[in-house]
Amino acid sequence: MDPSIAPASRAAVVTPNDSAIVGARALYIGTAGDVAIAPRRDVDPVVFKSVPAGTILPVHAAIVALTGTTASNIIALF
Repeated sequence: MDPSIAPASRAAVVTPNDSAIVGARALYIGTAGDVAIAPRRDVDPVVFKSVPAGTILPVHAAIVALTGTTASNIIALF
């Protein structure tokens, strides 16, 4: 299967941080809130507002920023 479309094979808990590289291909949001994501480390984060609990955001997340993130229990999918 093409790795770019294969399901995630690894997961890790995310602690939002304004500079730490996550490199996830998607994020599971455990507790509702806002999620600030930078798709590349040289791009400012964009805030996904009011993401419901249980949502999988199918976006590349180089950084899950602390500034602007109110959601919690975030899991990175790789």
